[in-house]
Amino acid sequence: MSALLPTRMVERPWGRTSLPAPFVAPPGERIGEVWFEPPAALEQLLVKYIFTSQALSVQVHPSDAQVPAGERGKEECWLVIAAEPDAKLGIGFDSALSAEGMRAAALDGSIEHLLTWHAAKPGDFFYIPAGTVHAIGAGIGLIEVQQNSDITYRLYDYGRPRELHLETGMAVARGEPYPAELHQQVSENGAVTLVEGPHFRLDRLDSAPDPATAARYHGPLLVIPLDGQAEVGDKLIEAGQCALAVSLAEVTISGRCLIAQPCL
Repeated sequence: MSALLPTRMVERPWGRTSLPAPFVAPPGERIGEVWFEPPAALEQLLVKYIFTSQALSVQVHPSDAQVPAGERGKEECWLVIAAEPDAKLGIGFDSALSAEGMRAAALDGSIEHLLTWHAAKPGDFFYIPAGTVHAIGAGIGLIEVQQNSDITYRLYDYGRPRELHLETGMAVARGEPYPAELHQQVSENGAVTLVEGPHFRLDRLDSAPDPATAARYHGPLLVIPLDGQAEVGDKLIEAGQCALAVSLAEVTISGRCLIAQPCL
């Protein structure tokens, strides 16, 4: 049955006390993430908004093969929806880095300067495979679609008093440049396939899907309006919301919208 997903606001030290509409931060709280609670039908997938006033830690996530049995690794992707003029995203390294070199750089803080920093602007899309060392800079708003896992290994945290995970992080981190083909600038209009596996699929639509897109989506999916509205069954879904749809056939799109589904 289609349903609007409940949201959860998550405090982060790098979050904001003021959020863009339609979100409202509770008084005195620094909200960095707005999660849409995954429905049982699609529990493999998590969608969230991220809003930063400071840089996130330099971090890395493991793959499914690198976590204990019964747990899930974390591959993710980002669609930038807002960015201040000098906002940047750090993804991968400028040049190949050995495990020993990465560990030393994490310990002395120079790892921040070895990352490749991409100027962020609305419409930028990045797929982040497990093992990719990355950091989200200050002044950015983005939508993240990910495997539903919160396993994060922090390698460097700008002196904040939070636990680091050098041993586990070094075991999964890849000291290599970020593949250019995993980054794209999404056009303002039209249908765009953003991800097709291995863990989930993600498309941006602004009208009814074409037959090829519709053929890729079988069964329940998530609907995330970016602007305008979407109808899911008899429910009206607006920007800042996320809904479970029983099938793509019950979704009517008015404006730009993301649709997402696990790859089974």
